[in-house]
Amino acid sequence: MRRVVLKLSGEALASSASDETIDASVVDFLATEIAYSVEAGGLELAVVVGGGNIWRGATGAMAGMNRANSDLMGMLGTVINALALQDAIENHGRPTRVMSAIGMDQVAEPYIRRRAVRHLEKGRVVIFAAGMGNPYFTTDTPAAQRAAEIEAEVVLKGTHGGVDGVYSEDPRKNPHATKYEELSFDEVLAKDLRVMDLTAITFCKDNKLPLRVFDLMAPGNLRRALAGEAVGTLVK
Repeated sequence: MRRVVLKLSGEALASSASDETIDASVVDFLATEIAYSVEAGGLELAVVVGGGNIWRGATGAMAGMNRANSDLMGMLGTVINALALQDAIENHGRPTRVMSAIGMDQVAEPYIRRRAVRHLEKGRVVIFAAGMGNPYFTTDTPAAQRAAEIEAEVVLKGTHGGVDGVYSEDPRKNPHATKYEELSFDEVLAKDLRVMDLTAITFCKDNKLPLRVFDLMAPGNLRRALAGEAVGTLVK
């Protein structure tokens, strides 16, 4: 693979062992895997990071907040996560750029498609923050949209709950659930499989953008996925 978009949830950056919003050891683990894969050569990598470890727009809306305001808070949370990931990747010797869909010139570049592509061509890891800058969307949808805009070959969706792909049911609840090695987008929609949000799945389908779902936290899995190996489940 040449150009890839990696989707990380905000929850993946949090600690499972404490109440830390951002676990430095987890961020360093992910940064190590990313830096190694890019250093190996031939890979142009963009990362879309969520903000659920800091704030989820839907949670605030359910508590009575204005949904647009609550989603904006979540977008700002993604910028915090992006800066943490940027720092960790650069500590491993790889140049990065954070590009935000919401203007904040003192901490991140504005998202400009051609500039993002140029950064990738120069070997920089690009971290997309603040979603698309619009409320009512999860960060799954901007991951798919950014991938299409920069002409990425695949979207890699890393999970963090110990599930190593797409299953017929939640394998944590039903140990007899069937794991799929490969699926079509039509099958995902027909079977109502919770791979990404519906808007993102439909966008990937309409734009013929393959999606690979894999266990992000298993040692070596991220390197293998970035190297194009068949880990997890491929949806195309």
